[in-house]
Amino acid sequence: MISTTQVLHLTKTAGRPTAARRSRWRSLANWILKESRSLSSLTDSELLKRGKEIRWRAKSGISLHKLLLEAFQLGIEASRRTVEMEPYPVQIMGGMAMFEGGIAEMATGEGKTLTAVLPAFLRALPGHGCHVITVNDYLAHRDAEEMGPIFNALGLNVGCIETPMQTDERRDAYSKDITYGTAKEMGFDYLRDRLRLGVSADGQARRTVFSSSARSGDIFGSEAPVQRGHYFCIVDEADSILIDEARTPLIIGLTMPNDAATVSLFRWCHRAIVHLEANVDFAYEPKRRSAYLTDQGCRKVLLLAKPALIDTIDTERIYKHVEQALTARFGFVLNRDYVVVDDEIVIVVESTGRIMEGRKWQDGLHQSVEAKELVPITAASGEAARITIQNFFKLYRVLGGMTGTAVQAAGEIRKTYALRVTAIPTHRPCIRVGSSPRIFATMESKRDAIVKEIKQLVDDKRAVLVGTPSVEASEALGELLEQAKVEYKILNARHHEQEAEIVTSAGVSGRVTVATNMAGRGTDIKLTDELKDAGGLHVIATEMHSSKRIDRQLIGRAARQGDPGGFQFFLSLEDELLRCLEETEIQKVRQQARPATNGELSHSWLSFFEKTQKFLEKAHYKQRKDLLKHDKHRSNAYKRMGLDPCLELTEQ
Repeated sequence: MISTTQVLHLTKTAGRPTAARRSRWRSLANWILKESRSLSSLTDSELLKRGKEIRWRAKSGISLHKLLLEAFQLGIEASRRTVEMEPYPVQIMGGMAMFEGGIAEMATGEGKTLTAVLPAFLRALPGHGCHVITVNDYLAHRDAEEMGPIFNALGLNVGCIETPMQTDERRDAYSKDITYGTAKEMGFDYLRDRLRLGVSADGQARRTVFSSSARSGDIFGSEAPVQRGHYFCIVDEADSILIDEARTPLIIGLTMPNDAATVSLFRWCHRAIVHLEANVDFAYEPKRRSAYLTDQGCRKVLLLAKPALIDTIDTERIYKHVEQALTARFGFVLNRDYVVVDDEIVIVVESTGRIMEGRKWQDGLHQSVEAKELVPITAASGEAARITIQNFFKLYRVLGGMTGTAVQAAGEIRKTYALRVTAIPTHRPCIRVGSSPRIFATMESKRDAIVKEIKQLVDDKRAVLVGTPSVEASEALGELLEQAKVEYKILNARHHEQEAEIVTSAGVSGRVTVATNMAGRGTDIKLTDELKDAGGLHVIATEMHSSKRIDRQLIGRAARQGDPGGFQFFLSLEDELLRCLEETEIQKVRQQARPATNGELSHSWLSFFEKTQKFLEKAHYKQRKDLLKHDKHRSNAYKRMGLDPCLELTEQ
């Protein structure tokens, strides 16, 4: 039902719903901020008493919408006293957007961590629990520690889920009013709880992997779950978690010990593929990142000499792993898709440049990559439980989020999660200056131009943040900077422990920071006065990424909160973005190039890169859509059979 206030703001904004929401929120935010100053006369104990009183009223059944004005005022006053920060009106607007169950697009540096406090406090009042999800353990711990005093001043307690925690510690953290953590940890805790409960879709108890062996069919001795429900959730960097990571389901694996024949098979497949001829024995599709054998290739594989150990393995399985070995060779690149750490293959997230500890590719692909890199072959894993990111977040009764880039994905977010995206205005006008992209025929000429540009910027006392698409690219550029005697710091999946420290110090005049994608996202870059006077932080994007949103995330690091700053793209016809194209297609394009003496091409080539980026965006969207559709069909089928979709949807 539309209230009188909503009608007023709809009329005021000529019937535009998004503008009307912003108008209503701004009006309320200004009023809340003004009224909150009257609470300054309260003592700390009186403020705590007010917090407990509003919590009692929420638990008694009073609508949270009726308590919003008072709750936000209390949250603002508590933040003033404990962390000495007062939310801006735009932060209060963002808090309202999330409370009402939506995604608030707020520019980098607008203070999203503090913004989340207000809706988290209000939604936590009924006592059902509130989850605040961030992208890694460091940010979860930092936010819980920094924002915890605000909640404590109002009578609420805070917990944090971190990777090393044991079961009892997790259960205690989830029992708190507000719990910070990552999507990965909370998703896996949910799956472990399903395994603990061992209940089918119709609620009937059954044996579980955690059950005692007392009697067949009972659950005596089964462990209690750690989570207590899914009431309200705030997702930080919502586009990264809800969109970019949604192509990979969360899976709890059952270790299937490797026998000598299996290990021998993976090693043999890696050696065997050198005898296969592309487009004759096999075809590789870069757009799908997959390979398959032709009939001639199958015959050749069958006739190749094999170790005696794999004589017992059926032919179809051999074909499958040869195809996975081909995919590992052509589709997965060291220092782009993964890194080797202590003789282990560790996956790198494309959208953030961060590593994914504990995650593995399925169906033998991970072991194929291990064989390719000549590291120990780890045990393959079956699936004990699985859930897609989309279905996990649909468990929450109310879901909200915040990010710097969501408008481009507003349609997908609305269709998938039934959430509306609203762009919140910045506190101060953005004065970011963008320079025209420069395009080169080769990677070498592009990198030479980047180094020259960096040297010029450093001479002008500017700070430079260089965004690269992979570990390999960041280290290659680092070597050139070293040869040019330019001091720099590098931030990629090899140096993730120093992420916050490196990013925090990136706002000093003359500082050059080379980072993969958005490594360091979530940490503010604060500029020194000297740097502000020199023109601020300048972002150099060394490539266009697979999504325009990732590009926006990178350039959004410059000119935050009204600071000066700029950005520029440097592109080449050898960029990683173009690896999705067929080799013959990209060779034809390169032959058409007519570079200048310094290797630079005309600006008209930009449309070619934009077209390729849009193709990848559509392809990745289709993957997410197909995954969700496939999962839905299978889920419905198993529910009709009375089975738990999370546990019985596994493929052994």
